[in-house]
Amino acid sequence: MVDHPPSPQPHAQFTMASEACGEGTEAPVDEKDQLKENDWNIGRTEPMSKRQMKRLMREKQWQDQRQQRKQKRKEKKLKRRLERQTQTEDENEESARKRFKRDVTPSNVRVVLDCSFDSLMVLKDVKKLHKQIQRCYAENRKATHPVKMCLTSHGGQLKKNMDENDKGWVNWKGIIVTSEHFIEAMKKEDLVYLTSDSPNMLNELDATKAYIIGGLVDHNHHKGLTYNNALELGIAHAQLPLGNYVKMDSRKVLTVNHVFEIILAYIEKQNWQEAFFTILPQRKGAVPAGQPCSFEHNGPDGDSDTCDSTENGTAGSEAVALEDQLPSELNCEARGTKISEEMDGET
Repeated sequence: MVDHPPSPQPHAQFTMASEACGEGTEAPVDEKDQLKENDWNIGRTEPMSKRQMKRLMREKQWQDQRQQRKQKRKEKKLKRRLERQTQTEDENEESARKRFKRDVTPSNVRVVLDCSFDSLMVLKDVKKLHKQIQRCYAENRKATHPVKMCLTSHGGQLKKNMDENDKGWVNWKGIIVTSEHFIEAMKKEDLVYLTSDSPNMLNELDATKAYIIGGLVDHNHHKGLTYNNALELGIAHAQLPLGNYVKMDSRKVLTVNHVFEIILAYIEKQNWQEAFFTILPQRKGAVPAGQPCSFEHNGPDGDSDTCDSTENGTAGSEAVALEDQLPSELNCEARGTKISEEMDGET
């Protein structure tokens, strides 16, 4: 009988295999070696399962898109940096705005917008008046010396239009809105109605007075209305000294917001001429008094007024009477008026 050597036990075989592979630890695979192995696997002729193929294709796609991922990371980093810079600039601007607001010095001058002409306007003109009032409020909020703003006789079409199209007006700050007439809301002796038909010239503003601007967009259909109202109520009246400082080659008719902004500008600059030329739109062709007026007329696009009120929005005030002008000036203004009417498409 021949003796055979005993066969190795299973655990001994496992131990020998582990020693051959390096004590059972898997050696780290280099990325290049892995790619070579993948290429070899792809190029080999023996069949490969779909799962293996998908895995190899994903690895290859990942390697091919390496530069794209790197570029995206750079772009994302740059975007975050720009956002931080923008945020810092916005914060600085907000801080500057807050500092500017702290420097505001309110004026004691009162400016009243008389809205008692609601029945004399069609809805289209009421909407224009609404936009002019919005402009007045916005400019007063931004002013260095804001006035005490008041809206009287507020009701009718105007209130309805504001309720429907500008519901936020109820939250306006620094303004008094009342349905009362100004003669009831204020002392009679404090009132001064600004109207172009007045023979009195307003040379300076009195902080104890309340200056009334007629809220009327009437296309000059109701001339002298505000002046007659002032006479009937027995209150003081005056006109801005526009003719003393400015000569225009168009109609001397200003909107409600123009008059309001001129008052704000005068309070800040204490100079009527600077106030007029700061506010008057370029289409008016305004030049200092004593200089020949220009016949070049800018159309509505050149208007600095953005309230859709256009040049037809008569403030019921602040148009200097043409009767007070010299004949030569009348000829100049008549030609400017004709040009303006052609631009407006009026008859």
